[in-house]
Amino acid sequence: MPNDDITPVRQQYLDIKRDYPDTIVFFRLGDFYETFDEDAEITARELDIVLTSRPIGGGARAPLAGIPYHAVENYLARLIEKGYHVAICEQVGEQPTKGIFPRKVVRVVTPGTVTEPSLLPGDANNYLASVVLDSTLKSASVSHTDVTTGEFAVTELPLEALRAELTRLHPAEILYPDNQTLPDGISGHLTALPAWKFEPGKCNETLLAQFKSSTLVGFGLKDHSLQVRAAGAIVQYLKETQPDALNLLTSLRAYSLNEFMTLDASTRRNLELEETLRGERKGSLLGALDFSITPMGKRLMHQWVSQPLLQVEKIRQRQNGVEYFFSNGMTRAELREALKPLADLERLVNRVIAGQAQPRDLVAMRGTLGQLPKVKEVIGNWLLESSGKWSVCGEEYSLLQAALDDDPPATLQNTGVIRPGYSAELDGVIEASKHARDWIANLEGVEREKTGIKTLKVGYNKVFGYYIEISRGAADRAPENYIRKQTLVNAERFITPEMKEYETLVLNAEERIKEIETRLFREVCAELAKVAHKILTTARAIAELDVLSALGEAAALGGYTKPEVHEGSEMEIHEGRHPVVEQLLKSDRYIPNDVIFERGEIVRVITGPNMSGKSTYLRQAALITLMAQMGSFVPAASAKIGLVDRIFTRIGAQDEIHAGQSTFMVEMVEAANILHHATSRSLLILDEIGRGTSTYDGLSIAWGIIEYIHNHPHLRAKTLFATHYHELTQLADLLPGVRNYNVAVSEADGKVVFLHKIIAGGADRSYGIHVAQLAGLPAPVIQRANEIMAELEKTSGRAVKINPHAAQQIALFPETSPLLDDLKELDVNSLSPIEALNRLFEWQKKYVK
Repeated sequence: MPNDDITPVRQQYLDIKRDYPDTIVFFRLGDFYETFDEDAEITARELDIVLTSRPIGGGARAPLAGIPYHAVENYLARLIEKGYHVAICEQVGEQPTKGIFPRKVVRVVTPGTVTEPSLLPGDANNYLASVVLDSTLKSASVSHTDVTTGEFAVTELPLEALRAELTRLHPAEILYPDNQTLPDGISGHLTALPAWKFEPGKCNETLLAQFKSSTLVGFGLKDHSLQVRAAGAIVQYLKETQPDALNLLTSLRAYSLNEFMTLDASTRRNLELEETLRGERKGSLLGALDFSITPMGKRLMHQWVSQPLLQVEKIRQRQNGVEYFFSNGMTRAELREALKPLADLERLVNRVIAGQAQPRDLVAMRGTLGQLPKVKEVIGNWLLESSGKWSVCGEEYSLLQAALDDDPPATLQNTGVIRPGYSAELDGVIEASKHARDWIANLEGVEREKTGIKTLKVGYNKVFGYYIEISRGAADRAPENYIRKQTLVNAERFITPEMKEYETLVLNAEERIKEIETRLFREVCAELAKVAHKILTTARAIAELDVLSALGEAAALGGYTKPEVHEGSEMEIHEGRHPVVEQLLKSDRYIPNDVIFERGEIVRVITGPNMSGKSTYLRQAALITLMAQMGSFVPAASAKIGLVDRIFTRIGAQDEIHAGQSTFMVEMVEAANILHHATSRSLLILDEIGRGTSTYDGLSIAWGIIEYIHNHPHLRAKTLFATHYHELTQLADLLPGVRNYNVAVSEADGKVVFLHKIIAGGADRSYGIHVAQLAGLPAPVIQRANEIMAELEKTSGRAVKINPHAAQQIALFPETSPLLDDLKELDVNSLSPIEALNRLFEWQKKYVK
């Protein structure tokens, strides 16, 4: 019920806030968005702005924090980054003659529903995801959408694969039912929704209404399925927070993990696919391959790197595109030059559909569409054969060229948006007001000449409109038809009836022009929205051309070759290189290596010292395989790759340690995951398994893992196993599928040089002490280590008792020493501080020469 003791604006705010209790409400008051009460306290604290107060009636005041409407994006970004939801409450309609402005929430901005270009990553999607678990907790469904591009997809997967899929998507926000608990390890901005919003019947009805369909079978979905629940919840959430975005969701793609290589979170991290272990893009595989130019291309490159394919035919289609640009260097260069002026066409057209486009957005779209004939000319017939049908959108370009001024204002608040000649109605209003504008523009000169008053000026402000100002000393010479309007310290301001008539003509014309231009602009947007699918198809074809030419560029610059990808189990990489390390070292310094699995070979045990290149060798084998299946050329002299369904890596333990798990526990959990889920078509990269525990425990576990991989009838996956346990080389004599390899080392004159070349056979020693010396350990430590090593080698591995005090005795004194005798005779307890200092002084004079 309304409260008579509070102001009408306060009551209006409370009524709106009641519908958005967990959201910060940005309440539009004139040129500011105001926040009140607890919202104001949060906003002031998080944005570091002043907290004030405002009268709300009955002698009370409410906390207040405001931000200018024109700077809202910057403040909004900071709140969204901190995980807050913000409701944008605007003034709607016309100012009423009595009462207050009507207001309503036009959208709620959350991390997953951001549409402001300045708040979005240009080179990656901004996904809103929805997760729902089945009642048995054995499977889950994930749906995701990017409201800026219109992508909308859903899948169902085993529960253990959920984290990997969310890691791939890296959603800005994850929706889930409030009566379910998501598995451990899922991070990000989590938004719990009432469970009824995931109810099967409700979600089914929501999707049917969204797509205006009588069945979901055509989308690959079964009624009331887990996938329907996940996708339906997203549509309901957008209806409440970003209703305009629903115009973009015209289709739903049901996909299966069987279409793509599965990569779990630790493998993505260990292989540094999208960012390095330090969180930087430079130094990752994506950083090495991404020569794309357009924002659409960069997002697509991100998707290709994170989702290698499992269908040979699709892989070969991509390879053919890369080969075309690799082989046609001039065409590649011309296309890349033609792509440089292109704006983010995909997001621009979706801003048009959502009704959020501004004049500058259409200018950017016009410039991009105007460049498309050049792109088509460069590509020629190949484009039609390989990229499917797409249009240069000539009609749409002509519409924008005819309707939009060359340099329109940024928003519709100012006139000058529509090009002269486009609308007879608009041109008529402008022409009719031209005489009045000219009359006012000439008024100052006319009146000065008529009155002879040289200090006379014509001005304008929002309060009085146009006025004539005369200095105080000449004011008594003002003509009789001048009407005094305002007295200033040094001047008088006047108006005339004729001037007010012309002023009315000009101001009315200004409002009329603005009204007509806004209507015409909306009409242009409506025309573009009708053919949005055609423009989006073109944008996505451009993105694909961009990525294919970028991979062609990477191949040309890196000296990559086209791999042969096939359905078999063969892996034959000749002179392979690590694509990132090679860039850092420059190709002339990089030592290539073969990865050739012989017939019957399953596990490759690789021994050798640290710093010799074992880990780089392991990673490059995985990255070359991954690049081949994403359709790229690879850094190798030649390669034949049988399809790999999954790549597993067990390399480091950066994750989970903060959660209280030991390095060894993390290592064992990841190893268990690999052994439970790998298949005969998987590629396993295992580096130093077992090092997190005692030597004998670690050796035993590593031995058991190799035997399990080799002997299990449903496993027998290709495995690269790097280790310091030289005892594991014995397995090659016991298991027919195990081969030994080591890193070649050159020794001469007591110096050791790592050749970074992988050769057949096991290493005869680890050179660990040499590596320690290179790392800068003190000379006494190195000397003592060599002594202990010699002692161990003499015992041939039997238990050895090492005197733990030997190193300290050598470092301090000989076995007999006069100073040591004096120390033994000294009664420390009876010494005063000054006596102790005197005794030290005596010993220094006696023993230090």
